[in-house]
Amino acid sequence: MVPDVSTGSDSRGLIVYLFGPGRRDEHTDPHIVAAWDMAGAPDPGRDPAATYSQLAKRLDHHVDLRTRELGGKKPAQHVWHCPVRTAPGDRYLTDAEWAEVARRIVHATGIAPEDDDKACRWIAVRHADDHIHLMATTVRADGRRPRTHHDGQRAQAECRKIEAEFGLRRLKSGDLTAPRTPTGAERAKAERQGQTVTARQWLREQAYAVAAAVHNEADYFTVLQSLGIKVKPRLGPETGDVIGYSLAAPGDTNAAGEPVWYGGSKLAPDLSINRLRERLPDQKVADHPQYVADPVDPWRHTVTAVHAARTVLDSGEDAAAQGHLAAFGDALYNIASATTGPHRAELRAAAMAFNRARRSATRADHQAAAALRKAAKELAYASSEPGGLAIALLFATLQVARAAAKWHEQRGHAQQAAAAEEALRHLQAGYRQAAPPALADLARRAPRAATVSRYEQDVRAALPAHADRILTDPTWTALTTTLAHAETAGHNPRCLLAEVGTQRELDSAEHPAEVLNWRITAQPNRRTQAARSRSTISGTSAMSATPHPPATPAATRPEERSRHR
Repeated sequence: MVPDVSTGSDSRGLIVYLFGPGRRDEHTDPHIVAAWDMAGAPDPGRDPAATYSQLAKRLDHHVDLRTRELGGKKPAQHVWHCPVRTAPGDRYLTDAEWAEVARRIVHATGIAPEDDDKACRWIAVRHADDHIHLMATTVRADGRRPRTHHDGQRAQAECRKIEAEFGLRRLKSGDLTAPRTPTGAERAKAERQGQTVTARQWLREQAYAVAAAVHNEADYFTVLQSLGIKVKPRLGPETGDVIGYSLAAPGDTNAAGEPVWYGGSKLAPDLSINRLRERLPDQKVADHPQYVADPVDPWRHTVTAVHAARTVLDSGEDAAAQGHLAAFGDALYNIASATTGPHRAELRAAAMAFNRARRSATRADHQAAAALRKAAKELAYASSEPGGLAIALLFATLQVARAAAKWHEQRGHAQQAAAAEEALRHLQAGYRQAAPPALADLARRAPRAATVSRYEQDVRAALPAHADRILTDPTWTALTTTLAHAETAGHNPRCLLAEVGTQRELDSAEHPAEVLNWRITAQPNRRTQAARSRSTISGTSAMSATPHPPATPAATRPEERSRHR
């Protein structure tokens, strides 16, 4: 059951909407199911003699008295509105049940406490099976305003109790860090335009994708504008510095033909200018990665950083963990952007789902996650996707998403835990698409029997407690090919197995050879590293002077920016 509190100043206009046909003739049989006084509330839905103006006048009675006391000036935002909707699949509620829901919510929010004869006037209108609209005028009979501080949070808490008592679907409790949901008008507008998402949702995803790839605030706004998104900075009155910003989607206008603006913090709490600056320090262009000696380096660096994030989530340091969750959210966008296979859609969906899991009431230590964020941003500059290493990175994200869900669950972050689980399901789907062909190719290229036998001895010597499970794992043959590649790259197979075998507890792994395979795949080529160390400083300087093209976030790809064309 979902309440959505808002305020306004036009009581008659809201009444006209509640009892009217709706924007798409979706309102059927609108009528009052509960009110401050059922006998004294004219019901235009059931009484042919009742008019909208009569009902508005009765509701505005205390407001009008107060207005005369104020010399003709109505109190600001005196109309309180709260739709309450059951979840999809919930049972049908009768009018009597909806009336009880209404009375409990106006009591919980402070609009009309029980047995308070001075309370605000209110009505509950039903015009559909799955929801009602609560409307109140927020001036009490004694002329005071009601105590509605945190009314949205209190309405949510009461709905959780109602769900349990009424046998409805139990929704997850929030912590005030969720982004604003699109309004009914925004959803209707998107439907009329044939869009699958609202302008608010589209802007939010573009902003997240761009913030994940760029290195500073200036680049953030520049890339957004390159997508056709209008940017309106808000400047401080004295200093002229940017203290906020708003975005408007291409082609999204109001009735007057003006852009519809959404403030950064209204898109999501961590897209406010202050939260962005915590993640986007004002770096100079010279600080950006200008030259990558090996195109696989960004992928390998990100694998290493993602594994480190898993360790931090298990450490108990909440501020550092929260910082890594935010950086991991950015990493998912850049991984999806750099991926070219058919599983890219699942990675993109995982990034979008994880947005709710990337923030909580815990203040993030973003500096603690600087390595993960820097490594992930390198992927925006990667020119190629190394198959095996890309899948090793995808495999590593599974572990972090699973750990994120556990971390949130342990701290009572129900919505975030659910979001992390959803992201995990998308990552698993992407992995199931990408990994089998790669593992089959590795198995097809397995070394000769004598080499395999030697690797078996290495496994028994390095990981005796897990050797039997590793050697009977269906992916063991693929692992032998990966061990051969690692040996060619300068690694001692036995030492390498011992090293990667301690990085993760193998007892809980369903396929331990698969875990080892992707761990070993991410190891650097030692012979290449040695060759680099012998390169001259002058040669490196010359190459690093070559300018690098700007980052390419997922949002800048043609298929990602068709929302408002």
